[in-house]
Amino acid sequence: MKVHLQVAGAPRQVATDAWELAETGADGLFTFEGPHDVFFPLVVAAGATRLELMTNVAIAGPRSPMHLAHSAYDLQIYSEGRFRLGLGSQIRAHIEKRYGSSWGAPAARTAESVAAVKSIFAAWEGLAPLQFRGKYFTHTLMPPTFDPGPNPFGPPPVLMGALGPVMTRKAAEVADGLLVMPFNSERHFAERTLPALAEGLRLSGRTAAEFPVIGQVMVALGRTERALTAAVGGVGSLIAFYGSTPAYRPVLEVEGWAQLHDRLNALSKTGAFAEMRALVSEEMVRTIGVVGTPEECAAQIRSRFGAGIGEVCCYFPGYPPDAADVADLVDALHA
Repeated sequence: MKVHLQVAGAPRQVATDAWELAETGADGLFTFEGPHDVFFPLVVAAGATRLELMTNVAIAGPRSPMHLAHSAYDLQIYSEGRFRLGLGSQIRAHIEKRYGSSWGAPAARTAESVAAVKSIFAAWEGLAPLQFRGKYFTHTLMPPTFDPGPNPFGPPPVLMGALGPVMTRKAAEVADGLLVMPFNSERHFAERTLPALAEGLRLSGRTAAEFPVIGQVMVALGRTERALTAAVGGVGSLIAFYGSTPAYRPVLEVEGWAQLHDRLNALSKTGAFAEMRALVSEEMVRTIGVVGTPEECAAQIRSRFGAGIGEVCCYFPGYPPDAADVADLVDALHA
């Protein structure tokens, strides 16, 4: 199983962080749409390491597919073919109030972003004129002045992040791979994700062997009681944050914790983050995240996703894991 780790976005720290993560034996690095730009750190990391790179994820809705295509194309060249473009939707409050953009039909809109970017790539590769006409985006003009021509390393794959069945089905219909959102559980993945994935692949005419699925998981990692206490606390805080979001309620529903969402949501609106964390039990951390030594966490990750998943993105939220433990986790997942 390939292992991807998150690289920090602080511009002056990225090169050092990327090199240190490469030393763990990881296969790739990813960024997410957080306090720093999602593309820039990967430019730095591309020059500092030889690891695979991906956005995980760049928020598609507020961006033009043309902007996304240019960023992805240039990163693919600079990294010499090591880049994948991961796109996602975010939630309404962030799209409208943080990005200042419009909201609506997130699955359809994100799927159309994927299709538009792939259409632009096809035009640059000389496979077809640019004639993309969708509900949300139109791209029909590509004069030679603005056409970079075929990418010497081929167009980068376009992945799509998803949690619910509608988004998962859309990803399997149009994208080059699925990024399974980290707020998940073994039961939710089996009962909700896999059936939607199978339906999307049926609609696209593809088989599971033709479609990479990248698992993601929040990892509470440690070999000592002190390390595990800090790790469980960090993962529990992120679970509380995710659990307060309506879009993530289905995971709690599957596990019988639907009523927790309403309490977390109400507390989130008052900024009562400590109270939110207190509502998340260790059982919830162990069900939605994975907890234990590197070897125990690797076994839990394999159990959650099964033999069909060949890649995983590991998050260590809210605590600094020991580098040796991370290296051991990578080794255990490679084994």
